[in-house]
Amino acid sequence: MTVLAIACALLAAVLFAVAATRQHAEVAGLAVDGTPGLRTLSRLLRSPGWWAGTGLATGGSLLHLVALSLAPLPVVQPLGVFSLVLTVLFGRRARSRRVVAAVVLVVAGVAGFVALAASTSHTGVISATSAEAVAVAGFALTALVWFARAGCAALAAAAAVLFGLGSSVVHAAASQPPLTAALLSGQALLLLGAGGVLLHRAYAAGPTAVVVGTATVLDPLTAVAVAALAYGEVPQPAAAVAAVVALAGVRVLAGAVPQVPSTSEENPVPPTGLRVLIGADTFPPDINGAAFFAERLARGLAGRGHDVHVACPSDDGPARTEQRDGYTIHRIPSHAIPFHGDYRFCTPGRARAAAGEILDRVRPDVVHVQAHFGVGRALLETAAERAVPGMATNHFMPDNLLGYTPFPRRVKEALARWAWKDLVRVYRNARIVTTPTPRAAEVLAGIGLGRPAEVVSCGIDLAHYAAPARPLDRPMSVLFVGRLDAEKNVGQLLRALAPLPHVHADLVGDGTRRQELEELAAELGVRATFHGFVSDAELVHRYAQADVFCMPGTAELQSLATMEAMAAGLPIIAADALALPHLVHHTENGYLFEPGAISTISRWIADLAADPDRRARMGEASRAIIGRHDIGGVLAAFETQYRILLGLPAAVEQAA
Repeated sequence: MTVLAIACALLAAVLFAVAATRQHAEVAGLAVDGTPGLRTLSRLLRSPGWWAGTGLATGGSLLHLVALSLAPLPVVQPLGVFSLVLTVLFGRRARSRRVVAAVVLVVAGVAGFVALAASTSHTGVISATSAEAVAVAGFALTALVWFARAGCAALAAAAAVLFGLGSSVVHAAASQPPLTAALLSGQALLLLGAGGVLLHRAYAAGPTAVVVGTATVLDPLTAVAVAALAYGEVPQPAAAVAAVVALAGVRVLAGAVPQVPSTSEENPVPPTGLRVLIGADTFPPDINGAAFFAERLARGLAGRGHDVHVACPSDDGPARTEQRDGYTIHRIPSHAIPFHGDYRFCTPGRARAAAGEILDRVRPDVVHVQAHFGVGRALLETAAERAVPGMATNHFMPDNLLGYTPFPRRVKEALARWAWKDLVRVYRNARIVTTPTPRAAEVLAGIGLGRPAEVVSCGIDLAHYAAPARPLDRPMSVLFVGRLDAEKNVGQLLRALAPLPHVHADLVGDGTRRQELEELAAELGVRATFHGFVSDAELVHRYAQADVFCMPGTAELQSLATMEAMAAGLPIIAADALALPHLVHHTENGYLFEPGAISTISRWIADLAADPDRRARMGEASRAIIGRHDIGGVLAAFETQYRILLGLPAAVEQAA
């Protein structure tokens, strides 16, 4: 029977360790000021991760009760220390030489205690009066601690004593008549339940390993003390030495495990706000649509009362944390991309380690990634392990990445197919996937995402780009804004302008093809100014000075530059590809052309150059069409998605 009891107790310890890890992640992420309140309880009851941990803890409790009915308390109860060993192994942040040494002390002490306790002498039937006295002592402790303001170790210690007393009462009930056994079991359940509440308060106040370490030592010591003083199950005197060794290990552990700071004190979240962690594989100073969107999202959410954090590659290599426009940026160590030095990437191992550290430090309500690459992948996977709700917004098109590589076309096509499959695999960890346009959603459906993608525009600040009326007594100007790279097809625009010497081109942006395009413009005799990267104020000025905007790119999932030009009241000439037809309504606010149809581009530019009134009408139509993409509505839409993830009401009144 003793062997079976030990096996049940060890298996229970495994379940307790997994349960503690899951429940700690949930409680610590929701509690404020170390104390779970009614809002926390409500959120926990809607959390699958918390219920999973509770189910595992219940299974462990049942196995532990079986073990208590088969062997003396001093043999069974100390075996729970293996929960501590497994918890430290599960918690990567908690590992260090000092922590390992502490665990060794605890295990050695408890193992010695159990070995000595195996020869425990006991009296047989335990007095019901003695068991009642133990229960009363537990209720008195509960009343004393319930309203106390205590730290992590004190709360864990109180919970451990209640667990020890409750287990002692259960052990006594096993040898009583049925009615007495039922009464004692009810009292034991009350003690264990009170201990569970205190344990959750301890989870909210400190690291898992400290909580479990304290509980797994004081719990058995309490039970053994009760067994010796009240039940007559007395272990050998030498067991006291082993107990001291175990206690020393817990003391070392309490000082060795790094405390996880709560951001609630540094960045308090208003009652209507959420803590959002945005994962971005490209972020300013990177210059591209995905980076600009992530920055606008972070700034906009912070302005609406949320505590916003951004995890992204470092723009210069080393890690650092910075504050900007009301939100926090966590820069992860990075390396330059070999074939495009302006962009940086994080290695998988470094990204995953950083993701765990940032999640534990920030404790977000929601994780929202912007790509399935290093940072986004690591955050989604790590958030799923911690049962933190995750969602993804897809900005990825293979052409936007593979255009920088020197590979042959067939190799690029094979890489594109692999990249799409990889995206589907990574986004399985996202409970919601959004994308900017219906066409982009169709692309995701076509590559086998397996569920509908929500359409949420990237949005822009319409008022920021509004331009005054344009003077008519000046040369016609065609504007392009974007990267000067292969998939943007800027060469087609230059060739279309060759037969139109009276039209001037302004090209804003930089990229791998700039020198080639400058040489092409000179060869064709096209009047073109290459402005390179410009400030935001200069960009707004460029939109205000232009007459027509042209976007010949064929890999646009939405095209923020086109949206900005529409907000500035420009007619648009764009390729009939991917998402551009959602913005450009042919003959209403501009013209669409078949990709590569250079003569068509030339004809539409000539028609608009000759008809100022048509340009004005189409510009007004652009403003009307883009009106539904204002950033305020976009932010509200993402807030709704976050609340859906958390099981909160979709519509919440904004704080004044």
